[in-house]
Amino acid sequence: MDARSKRIAVPLAVDLDGTLIAADLLWESLFLLIRKRPLCVFLLPLWLMKGRAHLKCRIAERIDFDPAALPYRTELLARLQEDKAAGRHIVLATASPRLLAEKVAAHLGVFDQVLCTDPDCNMASAIKRDALIAAFGDGGFDYAGNSKADLKVFDAARQAVVVAPDRAASAWQAAHGGELIAAPKVSMRTIAKMLRVHQWLKNALIFVPLVLAHQYANLPVMLEAVLAFVAFSAAASAIYILNDFFDLALDRRHATKRNRPLASGVLSIPFGLGAMAVLLLMAAGTAAFLPPVFAAVLALYLVTTTAYSIAVKRMLLVDVLMLAGLYTLRILAGCAATGIEVSFWLLAFSVFFFLSLALVKRYVELRSTEVPVGERLAGRGYRLEDQEIIAQAGMASAFSSALVLALYIQSDAIDALYTHPWLIWPLGPIVLYITMRIWILARRDEMHDDPIVFIIRDWRSQAVAGLGALLLLAAGL
Repeated sequence: MDARSKRIAVPLAVDLDGTLIAADLLWESLFLLIRKRPLCVFLLPLWLMKGRAHLKCRIAERIDFDPAALPYRTELLARLQEDKAAGRHIVLATASPRLLAEKVAAHLGVFDQVLCTDPDCNMASAIKRDALIAAFGDGGFDYAGNSKADLKVFDAARQAVVVAPDRAASAWQAAHGGELIAAPKVSMRTIAKMLRVHQWLKNALIFVPLVLAHQYANLPVMLEAVLAFVAFSAAASAIYILNDFFDLALDRRHATKRNRPLASGVLSIPFGLGAMAVLLLMAAGTAAFLPPVFAAVLALYLVTTTAYSIAVKRMLLVDVLMLAGLYTLRILAGCAATGIEVSFWLLAFSVFFFLSLALVKRYVELRSTEVPVGERLAGRGYRLEDQEIIAQAGMASAFSSALVLALYIQSDAIDALYTHPWLIWPLGPIVLYITMRIWILARRDEMHDDPIVFIIRDWRSQAVAGLGALLLLAAGL
């Protein structure tokens, strides 16, 4: 009997979390539960008092779980399919609850047996080892695992297949041998992608009050604005991570979002939670050097964006109004950090301008996603037939922002700030050019799904925005 035949003759037990999938079902289930039933968070301590196994099963009963959306490790899955075709007995041995484990087994169709967690038994570590020994004998099975919890099972197996190991499993493999299936290396670029570093440019709105008040040469004021930018960028990245936790299943069904570090499983949820903690501490520490009113605005931003991630993003129209408000909140943060007086004209312009861009984002999502007529876009409150009214509202908001700008230029407030206010008049056509072009490209399906990112990357938008900045500068000379 050759080596392959001997291997096929030995049963293979496969762990699920972190091994067969690049994810942890307990963490994912927890965020699914919070998103669907936020009040259940108060039941978690009560369930945990009855044991970890009880907690897992209670959560699983209350969520909608789709095994097809999980990030499977393709190399291991291909081997299982090959071994199954050759007649090997394959067991799914997991600490995940039965309700989820059996759905995964049914979806993949490669498992002959499922050993999993029930309310009174957490199928992990020594318990999993004893169950496999009882079924196949000591050394009578091979085992694929990835973590410290699998070490006792590795010791009892004939051969270990160590998949994407943590530090403890990697040390075990180095000392005892066994086959290694390594995970992709995590680069700084991957972490930056999780943090959405490119989105930090949105926080440049913090500098708008400073620029419009002609305080850009005032170094203390500029330093305050820079600190506010750092605090908001750290807080924003923390919320982006939280948003990814709640949208894991939705992102995995999206053509491009499925490649996000958390959705793809390249980075784990515990890693993301640790990054969130560091970012929030950074935001709080930086805010401590600024006026207390800035800390209040930052706290309002965190509360509002968290509410948006959990619930508001699925509410018709409320979501885009909140998005416009969040952009305006960045301007208020700049005022709070620097002590510059809030301008009614600036806030009015901001609300209409960013409402138009928020509506573009929803419009593009509807255009780029196949949704049957009468059904809502996944994770949103919109339907396919809403496209036209969204476009009309978006264009109306764009023109309203230009109208506010025109009224501001004709107001008495302009004379106190600008020597040549007539030079600012071209800003109206510039705003209309940027927004109308975005809407035209959106209708042509030629635009990024985030219009802010599009403006930042589009050289034409950069050119006209730069022209507007020069006109503002010249008007004040």
